[in-house]
Amino acid sequence: MENSNNEKEKVSKSFIWFWASSLNGGEMLIAATIGTYISVYLTDSLKMAAGVAAVVMLLSSLCDMFLDPLIGTLADRTNTKVGRYRPYFIIPPILITVVAVLLFVNPPFSMQVKIVYIAVLYILFNVLQTVLTMPNMAILPAVTKDNALRNKAISLSAIFTAAAFTIGSSATPTFLKYTGGSYVPLMVIYGILTIVLFWGLFATAKERYVTKTEKRPIFHDIKRLFRYKEVYPLMLTWLAISLGYGLMFASSVYYVMYYLARPDLITGYMLVISVGAFVSMALLMPIMLKVFKSGHKTLLISQALTFICYGICFVFGKNLIVLYVISFIATALGAMSNALSNVLVNDMIDFIQWKEGVALNGTISALKGFAQKFGNTFTNSGILAVLAWTGYQAGAVGKEPVSALIGLNLVRFGIPALLCIIIVICMKFYPIAKHYGEIEEMKKNMKAVDEE
Repeated sequence: MENSNNEKEKVSKSFIWFWASSLNGGEMLIAATIGTYISVYLTDSLKMAAGVAAVVMLLSSLCDMFLDPLIGTLADRTNTKVGRYRPYFIIPPILITVVAVLLFVNPPFSMQVKIVYIAVLYILFNVLQTVLTMPNMAILPAVTKDNALRNKAISLSAIFTAAAFTIGSSATPTFLKYTGGSYVPLMVIYGILTIVLFWGLFATAKERYVTKTEKRPIFHDIKRLFRYKEVYPLMLTWLAISLGYGLMFASSVYYVMYYLARPDLITGYMLVISVGAFVSMALLMPIMLKVFKSGHKTLLISQALTFICYGICFVFGKNLIVLYVISFIATALGAMSNALSNVLVNDMIDFIQWKEGVALNGTISALKGFAQKFGNTFTNSGILAVLAWTGYQAGAVGKEPVSALIGLNLVRFGIPALLCIIIVICMKFYPIAKHYGEIEEMKKNMKAVDEE
């Protein structure tokens, strides 16, 4: 979707950089490391049974997941001298750093106490991620209404995301050699970077397109959104993207270690898919957005091609040449979905403002966060559940039962292929596309706060 709004000169380059790098740079380093290695850490370092770890992560994520809509609506109702969304960029980055550090501290407790310890910290981590994510997503359309500028910021954030995942997922085993196997120093470094970048975002953001907060019940906005059928395929798409993107990384360590029985290849394979993700977001996504003109068309084409690649790897994955080459191509095509999901968020924000005449940036971002957390919940816990169900034995490299190997192949390539199909169907019948003209007309008539 294109427009002719000329807002670029009113948005500083420093804001674009801090918006792109805060959530998707420093904080993403923390999230990538936890998302990729927390399951292995629980089973192999804390010696927690895979089934128990799955339940812990599932229940912890479920507790947090339902807080997302509440946090989003609270953000939309925040009124301070420094803005609506900016206050959330000051204290939460410090708190998430502390929690991330403690999550990788192995306390001298009994296993029962350790389970509670991990559950509480994992809940806190997810909640704080929400507290940072909702205002971060909400503030971009509050700063500019120009789609080209928004997409530029999202494309830049995708580059930071890809770089963070490259470091967090593939370089972590190397880093651990210098930290005595401890994740704590990494969490400290990543946390300090997160704090600095979010404080930079606070200093450079200027909220110009926000409507006055109405006095209404806190769950009124959520009910208002679900009156529109357009929200349902978007939520399904966000869920499928979250699941597919998470499985791409979180299942790879187990796949190489146990399905291929080659733990020596973990760093190399993680580098292949991480570089593929970087190529996807830094190079392919900007090109495809220019060619196909909109986020939903770009998502449709990229996911259709990713499905083909996953099918090839599912059948021929034990051939290392096929695995490495096709995995790279699949990631280069599929990883951009994580960034393109934010384009869909902006589409929904504009759509609701056109329909309702009110900015529900935080609430809509929260719905995306809810779907994303739902996907994250069944990424790590789902992998662990499949492993437990299929007879996985921690540390039994080369000795896993056939049932466990089948399960690993499913979570790495089979299930993600099905998720690609779901996304393709939702984007083929994307409901907001037919309203692009009316939405652009509305945006032309919008006035910034400092113009009123």
